[in-house]
Amino acid sequence: MQLGIPGFRKTVVAGGLALLALAALSLPGEAGVKPGDFITPDNASKVKDLVSPGVYYKVQRGMTMNIVPTERIDWPPPYKDATEKYASQVQLSKDHRSVIGYVAGQPFPLIDVNDPDVATKVVWNALWRPISTDDYDLRYFDCDTVYTGKNKPFFEIWYYQTGHYAGYDLVGRTEVEPLPVDPDFKHTNRLWLFLLGPELAPENERGSSLLRYRYGDPTHGDDTWSWEPGTRRLRRLNEAMNSTATTAQSFSPDHYSGFNPKTEEYDYKFLGEKEMLATVDAEHSPEVRCATDGGGSACPERWQMRHMYIVSAEPRRSFNNAEALDSKTVIYMDSEMWFEPYIDTYDRRGALFRNNIFWLAYRDRPVPDAKIAIYPFKREFVVGSCSTDLQTGQATMCYLPGRETPERECWYINMGAVDRAFFTTEAMVKMSETG
Repeated sequence: MQLGIPGFRKTVVAGGLALLALAALSLPGEAGVKPGDFITPDNASKVKDLVSPGVYYKVQRGMTMNIVPTERIDWPPPYKDATEKYASQVQLSKDHRSVIGYVAGQPFPLIDVNDPDVATKVVWNALWRPISTDDYDLRYFDCDTVYTGKNKPFFEIWYYQTGHYAGYDLVGRTEVEPLPVDPDFKHTNRLWLFLLGPELAPENERGSSLLRYRYGDPTHGDDTWSWEPGTRRLRRLNEAMNSTATTAQSFSPDHYSGFNPKTEEYDYKFLGEKEMLATVDAEHSPEVRCATDGGGSACPERWQMRHMYIVSAEPRRSFNNAEALDSKTVIYMDSEMWFEPYIDTYDRRGALFRNNIFWLAYRDRPVPDAKIAIYPFKREFVVGSCSTDLQTGQATMCYLPGRETPERECWYINMGAVDRAFFTTEAMVKMSETG
């Protein structure tokens, strides 16, 4: 059993398993790579068992890795304090379709791999992750879509740029008033609000936007709308559309930030815990376009050994997303950061389908020359993300901050940069028509 609060981690030796896990974590060199190694397609076999099958595919086709020492990742102090204050009162409902007693912080900091509910608890922890708890506004990021391959030259087949990737949480707030719960939650039952848009490029899709609400009621599916400026039409989307790729090409709304569909609509299975490679302290911001795989990733970048929980998620047949393209998603969850450095999805035939990678930086500001977004502690920032169709080789690589955008700081997390009024259909339409 492990207490998942960085800086307060305790271990109870149960049959020696926890002790062995800690030993493995402290000896990354025993896993087949060591700090200082540089991984290329020529020696990719060294990391085959240290990454997901989808990430291994990327390395084989040109993505390189700098192996660096493991670094401890601490949670933002307000999130840590909220976990210590409220976690003891949290429990799963009998049907696992809701969490009872949650207020703020991590709902289940005690992770016992022998717990029959461990997979479900890992996923609920990911819903209320420490990376952002109150609000966030990612301004002006851009993406390239390319076909990837070893030593393939960069050839952009599609370019995407948007004005905002923004969210507002009504529950679990730790840094910005109202704390810890927005009073609106009692009236609307909305857990969080999300907006993507307006689209700035390509020109023929300029103004397109996506708005999404998540609810606390396990039987209430997400409400999602899109605005299409060409037809001047506000469209209400079927929930199943969230699992399919939209304007961001290979990305689907359910995978914009790891695994993000409605938690209650999936069945979960714990596949194990393992020491694996991930980027949690990236060197670059903005990220560097990979020159050895056609621009389909960020490389070379720093990868380090991390302790991961591995969980599979399969859509329940009875819920609206039964039409989802993915029959299964395998989630690789960093046990300290509580964000998925990567996920793999499988199609309806059970074949490996898509891989999503997230490169994160750990610092007190999103970019070195920030003037506004500066924090009194380190926190995680996603500085790059990539979704690859492993059956065709097409990849969409996004840069956060963008490589060709007017906004340098890019990320504004838990700063009150957006409020509830930002996330209405009226505001979305107005922004799309004027932006």
